[in-house]
Amino acid sequence: MRADFGRDRRVVHHRAPQARNSRRLDHRPRVVIAGAGIAGLTAATGLAERGIAVEIIERRAHLGGRVGGWTDNLPDGTPITVNRGFHAFFRQYYNLRALLRRTDPQLHRLRAIDDYPLVDGHGRHDTFRRLPRTPPWNALAFAARSPTFPLHDLRRIDARAAAPLAAVSVPGIYDQLDHLDAETFLQRINFPATARHLAFDVFSRSFFAPPTQLSAAELATMFHIYFLGSSEGLLFDVPTSNYDTALWSPLRDYLSSHDVRIRTGATVTTVETGGDRAFRVREQDGRDSAADAVVLATDVTGLRAIVEQSPRLGDRAWRESIGQLRSAPSFLVYRIWLNKPVAPHRPAFLATGGLTPLDNVSVVNHYEQQARTWAESHNGAVLELHAYALPERRTPNQEHDIRARLRARLHDLYPETADAQILGEHLQWNQDCPLFGVGDHAHRPTVRTPHDGLVLAGDGIRIDLPVALMERAATTGWAAANALLTQWGLPGHDLYTVPTSGRNALLRRLATRYAAATSPAEDLR
Repeated sequence: MRADFGRDRRVVHHRAPQARNSRRLDHRPRVVIAGAGIAGLTAATGLAERGIAVEIIERRAHLGGRVGGWTDNLPDGTPITVNRGFHAFFRQYYNLRALLRRTDPQLHRLRAIDDYPLVDGHGRHDTFRRLPRTPPWNALAFAARSPTFPLHDLRRIDARAAAPLAAVSVPGIYDQLDHLDAETFLQRINFPATARHLAFDVFSRSFFAPPTQLSAAELATMFHIYFLGSSEGLLFDVPTSNYDTALWSPLRDYLSSHDVRIRTGATVTTVETGGDRAFRVREQDGRDSAADAVVLATDVTGLRAIVEQSPRLGDRAWRESIGQLRSAPSFLVYRIWLNKPVAPHRPAFLATGGLTPLDNVSVVNHYEQQARTWAESHNGAVLELHAYALPERRTPNQEHDIRARLRARLHDLYPETADAQILGEHLQWNQDCPLFGVGDHAHRPTVRTPHDGLVLAGDGIRIDLPVALMERAATTGWAAANALLTQWGLPGHDLYTVPTSGRNALLRRLATRYAAATSPAEDLR
């Protein structure tokens, strides 16, 4: 299966580890995977393609985790499609795209979004349309034409202090900046306040956390992945139909053709060592099964619960690292079906800054086939509104208030929706994304664990490569499969990423000098 290199000639090829003591297996290993999100499905693909017997156990009724999709009904009985929320499939998500190519070699089930406009509370607009592809010219051109980057403010930026931002090295950036929150770091480099909402808050809130709770190292890594580390640009693709039909149903069929068994609506509760094989996996309904290896690919809440109920797993330090994992604040996905269309020029996706509680608006019928069909038959529109970093406590009054505020923001941005009737609505309030907080990186668990046959995967798992969000989930999934395949003397799967360090030699030298001259203790004074 060929890799998707995109446009960037400096993509880094991470070759799969060499198998030790390659030999003919005396039996077919059996692996149980807890979780059918991107990480679990990727691990299953990597293992099944090498002949391993795989069973996936998923607590939800659908595949894809936080990128899942399913069907529902409007109050009038009309069937509708629903996703867990809009996701951008960036061109530099090489390892995720490698997974999707298993069932869609040319990625025809993805379509390009030609712009990613941003608007702030003062009505200022930014766009990524027609930017140069090559760093650092992409970032410089964005700043030069942006109304939020006044020249006199740019001159005030502390170039020495900002050097790590422009010359990220993974994992070294965590030694430099993980002790700071993103908000404090941006203040210390004198980054223009007017630009912060659009240039960085959008990135921060992509992690479902406000800048005061996000590690500055994670923010810098995001800046590297999407700006200065890649020539793929900030434009992205989206599935042409609902996630279940475009992505996961075809992959389910592909995995079934490789004898993978998938069970939904079942929850793994404990993992025990020993027995007929190396592990015994127990489920909430009392069912249990033996496995030669286990992949835990759940969200952080699920992982903590399994480890807490499996007292013989791991050692003290590892168990403590699992216990320290945190979930990001709650987020809301609010999809509405309107009886009037929006203006034709409205973008498929609009990001917002300083317009609390609204973080973005998607016109779903501009790119998703099922929503387009509904909108055309009703002369209407299907919109999706997101609100991130919400209070953990959820009450009916609070939910009603946030929905009303989201609609008010929508009416301000898209006035043609003000008198539209809502024919249906679907609300999701979740808190299952990992938090990348200050100082978390040092104790974050990695793919490998104290047990050779137990591995972790997911977007909350540490892997020292420049990847984030969905791409981190896919990358850890491949890495988990590789860790097990290597033990069995079987070939693994190669990985691809943007460069692991800054592309510009001068900026790298400045960053090195800054790191040598400034310690974390001094930075906190």
